[in-house]
This record gives sequence, structure tokens and C-alpha cells, in this order.
Amino acid sequence: MKRPTMHKKTAFMAVLFVASIVVLAIKLLNPTPVQIFVENETTIVNQIPGLFTYADALIMIIAASLASVSGTYLLFFDSVPQASSEGAKVLEQRKKHWEDIAKTLKSDEQKIYEAIIGEGIIAQSELVAKTGLPKSNVSRALYALENKGLIERRRRGMGNIILLK
Repeated sequence: MKRPTMHKKTAFMAVLFVASIVVLAIKLLNPTPVQIFVENETTIVNQIPGLFTYADALIMIIAASLASVSGTYLLFFDSVPQASSEGAKVLEQRKKHWEDIAKTLKSDEQKIYEAIIGEGIIAQSELVAKTGLPKSNVSRALYALENKGLIERRRRGMGNIILLK
């Protein structure tokens, strides 16, 4: 099974988002409790809880801006749809290949194979209803298609699930 890959830009934006949220949370939860005044040659240190310095405010503004920009990118501009378009192309190529194979089959086999192509995965009992063929004909045709390596039957409870190979 192929693992999804993450683009470098997406990874950078994700790290930037997490880092900016952490910095913002730390600054909001821990305001600077010390205020230092220097006048002439005297230095006065006051402890004032809940006071933010200009530097703290600037850091919080920058962190919030970075979080909003990176979050917006991750939500709206991430390039995930490209992978699905590639998958759609592969699926189209496979369907065309399967349709070419269907032309070489006998009538019952062709009818059943085309019904499977339309669904992708289908229960054997649904094939009987969809094609209008008797159960025995469907079973024989599926056996022939399986021997040709075109489909796979998997047991599910009391019935079979049919899928294309």
C-alpha cells in the first residue's frame, strides 16, 4: 500500500502553524510579571502580574499572523486534489482496458463483466438482479471470468463479493 506523501511546502506550513500557536499560547498564559524602570542612576523593579510588555505584544501579533497565514494555506491552498486527479486518470485507463477485454468475452460473461465494471465491487446476488440472468448462469460465468484472471470472488457471510483484478 502506497503511503501518502507530504509536500515540503505543506510540511513547512504545518510546522509554522504549530510553532506559532505554541508561542502564542505561552505568551498569553505567562505575561511578563516584572517591570523595570531606569531613571537617572536608580533602577526600580516592580512585579505587576498580568502586564504585557511591548515586546510581548509584538511577539503575540507576529505569532497570530503566522498562525492565520499558515492555517489559511493548509485549509484552502494545499495541493491534495492533484493526487486524486492522478488516481482518476489511472481509473479511466483501467476502465478502458476492462472495456476492451469485455469485447472478447461470451455474451453472458460480457454482460456480467460490464455490470462489474459499472460498480467496481458488487455482491454476486446483486449481479443476478442487475443482469436478469439465472443464478446458475451467473455462477458459471463468474467461474469462467475468475479462471481467466479478470475478477476475484471473496466470501462475505453467505454470499460472495465480486471485484475486478
